[in-house]
Amino acid sequence: MGSDDLHHKRKARRAKDLARRKSSRAPYDRVLIVCEGSKTEPNYLRELIDYLKLSSANVEVDGDSGSSPVSVVQHAKQRYREERDKGDAFDRVFCVFDKDTHTTYAAAIHALNGLRPRGVFQSTPSVPCFEYWLLLHFTYTTRPYNSSGSRSACDCLIGELRNYMHGYSKGDRGIFKQVMDQTDQAIAFSKRAVKAAERAGTDNPTTRMHELVEYLKHFRKH
Repeated sequence: MGSDDLHHKRKARRAKDLARRKSSRAPYDRVLIVCEGSKTEPNYLRELIDYLKLSSANVEVDGDSGSSPVSVVQHAKQRYREERDKGDAFDRVFCVFDKDTHTTYAAAIHALNGLRPRGVFQSTPSVPCFEYWLLLHFTYTTRPYNSSGSRSACDCLIGELRNYMHGYSKGDRGIFKQVMDQTDQAIAFSKRAVKAAERAGTDNPTTRMHELVEYLKHFRKH
């Protein structure tokens, strides 16, 4: 068999596989969510996606990017390009990461702002960390979190969160189930905290998780 025949057969097989993938999807956006953490954020988001009954063929959570904000952005960019080159680009890519003690946080935000195409890549940062989003399910606070002795700002926040989620530990499963009934309150509190931070000229504390959660909740209507 000639090389041209092999090339055409491979091309036809790829086209068939692509058509099969697309036909298995629900009629809404194809979404990639790349998380800094390999457990905490992916566990929460996968549980949310299951609860909303969203198609796993449409919404993918990727926790294999490494632990720095810049590595999240680089991994997201690579995954987007790979799928685009296959003719099956993601409609939206969310990059979920914390500020906490990361030295590459500002560089990651800057890199995301420069990515193309416009409107596809979205930063979903939390300051100091994801647990602020969880805390907002129980109470509204704009008190800044800072390191104290050997404890990071996130450690201090987790200590406060445990007043409401006893025994909470990073990587726990079932987190979404514990807070799901207060999701709408967390969204409202998160939006309010962002506005308060903008007025005060700070980002501590803030989270953009409400934007991602509202975006996913929108697809539940389909």
